[in-house]
Amino acid sequence: MGIFLFFLLGGCISVLAGFFGVGGGFILTPMLMLIGFSPLEAIATSLLFTIGTSLSSIIAHIRMKSILWKEGMILGISGMAATQIAKPFVFFLESKGWDELAIPIFYIFLLAYFALKMLKQGKRNQAKVKVPPASTSIIKMILIGLFAGFISTTLGVGGGFIIVPLTITFLGIAPKEAVSSSMFAVLLIVVWGFMSYAFTISIDYKIGFVLVAGGLIGSQIGVRLIKYYENREISLLLGALYLATLVSVVMKLVDLSYIGLILLAVFAGIFFIRSMIKVRVKKRFMAENK
Repeated sequence: MGIFLFFLLGGCISVLAGFFGVGGGFILTPMLMLIGFSPLEAIATSLLFTIGTSLSSIIAHIRMKSILWKEGMILGISGMAATQIAKPFVFFLESKGWDELAIPIFYIFLLAYFALKMLKQGKRNQAKVKVPPASTSIIKMILIGLFAGFISTTLGVGGGFIIVPLTITFLGIAPKEAVSSSMFAVLLIVVWGFMSYAFTISIDYKIGFVLVAGGLIGSQIGVRLIKYYENREISLLLGALYLATLVSVVMKLVDLSYIGLILLAVFAGIFFIRSMIKVRVKKRFMAENK
């Protein structure tokens, strides 16, 4: 039963990961800590999970032809470089005994910032935004990639939950293309980040691969759901997801982990129900107009 629940957890999280282009680690890491994993175990397991979901999602995004390869490559390579700076930082926190508190607090600040950013973005008119000049964009992409890579290895996330909102708000990339390009960058970052931990941290590979197995299925579903949503809706939903995850981390700090788990389950349930309704309405409309 425990293995099945981890499989189901991987599948549900990867649906959200594939839809939002965030890799899934920023949801899985706090979830694993809520369950009882230590911060370093949660980080390493989440990076392994994100490798699987990213690969699966990229295949679907390639079919949709929505990946901006140059942007994704610049973000990914700069992120890979930053992972090597983050690893010593994480071990320093652990050696001082600060990881149990510092990592959740770091999460809270980042999630609060990006939640406000995406909710504000979602309220705007999502007409095509003018992209900054190429030279400026490259510099911004490198900075975004460096920041995402550092956070990825520090918090055990793919970096997508940082890349997606920053590429939307600072580079002017449409949400659907930001999601697709983020997945490519995330894959490069998490593979490098995971290798940094693989030989120094004890990882439960059985649970890790069960999570990945569920993720391979869920991520394909998540990517396909994108076409049923407008860019504005994606931004608003991503902001809501950040808020739900933020509250769950806060609940963990005050020893009310079960409330955080319930909140994330409620968000996922609402999202899945809303998606099923949209798919049904779209199919009915297409059938009536044949």
